[in-house]
Amino acid sequence: MLSAEVVNLLNEQVKKEMFASNLYLNMSSWCYKNHFDGAGEFLFAHAEEERDHATKLIKYLNDTDSKAVIDTIAKPESEFDSLLDVFEKIYTHELSITESITNLVDFTLSKKDFSTFNFLQWYVSEQHEEEALFRGILDKIKLIGEASHGPYLADEYIKSLVK
Repeated sequence: MLSAEVVNLLNEQVKKEMFASNLYLNMSSWCYKNHFDGAGEFLFAHAEEERDHATKLIKYLNDTDSKAVIDTIAKPESEFDSLLDVFEKIYTHELSITESITNLVDFTLSKKDFSTFNFLQWYVSEQHEEEALFRGILDKIKLIGEASHGPYLADEYIKSLVK
C-alpha cells in the first residue's frame, strides 16, 4: 500500500494530466475553427494521449489498493493569438509537467517507495519525448514564419506528425 502522501501526489498528477487533455482539446477546437485542420487533428489525438497518461496513474493507484480521486479540473484557456501562440503555450505547459514528474520521482525516491519510483520512470521518458516533440514543432513554426503561406505550411507539417 502506498503512503497517503504518495497517493495525494499521484492524484494531483492525475488532475494535471486531465487538465492537459482538456487544454489540448480546447487548442484542437481553436485550430479547427481557424482552419488549421492538421494541428487540430494532431492536438485532438494528443488530448487522448494525455487522458491515457491519467488513466495509467489511476490504474496504478487501483493496483496498489489505493484510491484514485478525480478532483475538480480547472477550465483551460480556449482563445489563442496564433498557431505559434498555441504551440508556445503547449511547450511551456509540458515543461511544467516535466517539473511535476521530476518532483514526484524525487519524492518517491526520498521515501524509498521504489515501486512507485520505478513506475514513474515511464513518465520521465514520456516527458523527454514530449519536450523534444513540441520543441521541434515550435522550432519549425518559427523557421517557417507566420507571413504569407507560413501558417499553412506549418499546419501541413504538424498534420504529418499525426499517428
